[in-house]
Amino acid sequence: MGSLTFFKKYKNTFFLFLLCSGPALAGQPADTLALTLDQAIATALKNSYDIEIAKNNVEANTILNNYGVAGGLPTVAVNATNTEQITQVNQKLNDGTQISRNAAAGNNTQANLSAGMLLYNGKRVVATKKRLAELQFQSSEVLNSQIQNTIALVMTSYYDVVRQLSYLNTIRTSILASEKRLEILRVRKEAGMANNADIFQAEIDLNTLNQTLLNQQMVAQVAKTELLRTLTLDPTSAVTVKDTITVDNNLQLAAVLDRLTANADIKAADHQIRINELIVKETAALRYPTVRFNAAYNYSRNQTAAGFTLLNRVVGPQAGLSLAIPIYNGSAFKRQKQAAEIDAETAQLQKNALLRDYSANAVKMYQTYQSSIEQLEKQKKNYALSKQLLDLTLQRFELIQATIIDVREAQRSFEEAGYRLINLTFAAKSAEIELKRLSNTLQ
Repeated sequence: MGSLTFFKKYKNTFFLFLLCSGPALAGQPADTLALTLDQAIATALKNSYDIEIAKNNVEANTILNNYGVAGGLPTVAVNATNTEQITQVNQKLNDGTQISRNAAAGNNTQANLSAGMLLYNGKRVVATKKRLAELQFQSSEVLNSQIQNTIALVMTSYYDVVRQLSYLNTIRTSILASEKRLEILRVRKEAGMANNADIFQAEIDLNTLNQTLLNQQMVAQVAKTELLRTLTLDPTSAVTVKDTITVDNNLQLAAVLDRLTANADIKAADHQIRINELIVKETAALRYPTVRFNAAYNYSRNQTAAGFTLLNRVVGPQAGLSLAIPIYNGSAFKRQKQAAEIDAETAQLQKNALLRDYSANAVKMYQTYQSSIEQLEKQKKNYALSKQLLDLTLQRFELIQATIIDVREAQRSFEEAGYRLINLTFAAKSAEIELKRLSNTLQ
């Protein structure tokens, strides 16, 4: 499958700048592959075992969707037997002739070409053929559902990697601030305006941030490994992800709920209802008479070395109708029909429960989506302000107009603002992906 385009240009978008100035992970090979979202989705659709299994089910059900499987086509068969025998013959005829012989050789050969055609069985063949078609359609919807689920999983995993890498940028920016603070303190000490305690504290803060950076690099690598697993690629593959999270802010709950019936899982449930209803018709047809047309061309040859008939050879066609009328079988057919009707009712209840759950999930996801969207603009401003505050505090600290505590507080505010912005953006994007998956609009 070629590259896929899943997003249009939006009038209002929220951008989180996440590009790293260097490799995301320490020691990363120089020949790493830059992975885009479209490439990730295309790779997953190509390699997914679950999709391949669903494709095989579609292919199998397509093959089975045939009138011959349903029993509506003629059947033709060739049968042949050949028997050699040695017998003891002792015959006495009414004209006084007596035949007695031991170890008399004999041969019996039978062959026939037979054909049969079902003429009527209460429309059971029609119901079976429709059921086979519904099974094919249902497996296609299951395949569509698996494709949607795979795309959603890849997108969520991909943007989780972007989120983890963006955390690194926030930490790196804070590290630069700590390095600047330490540099200022060392200059002051040389001038006799700072003590070792302040320098030691600045070094401790810097070492703590470097340790946090290493921990976050490990988390980012774990997220990449999970993405590679989703793509069914070697988990040791070297890839880089450089992207931004762009959120579509135009989704409407009413539109999502209206499109729930287009969800592949809901459509598959509809097919299951029809399948069970057709099983009811198939079971009901068992109580009707069955009429078949039968024809054959027979060959029979019976030869013995002794006896009254030494050779008997019969060749010729035959044709006829057969009628089978079920009269009583312990009410088995009646009970099977009743059970099938219950199964049909159960399928309807299962669809209703699925639609209920998907509707509730859509409402919850939309609440998360809407809340995140509403907070994003303010958080973007907070993030920009916290960055300006950090820069300004460092300048004031250099001019001895701010304390170490002021710098540390500005760093803490910047880090928290960055984390909140990243998490809100990811939460909004995850909710958007789920809403589009539920409404079958991911592709």
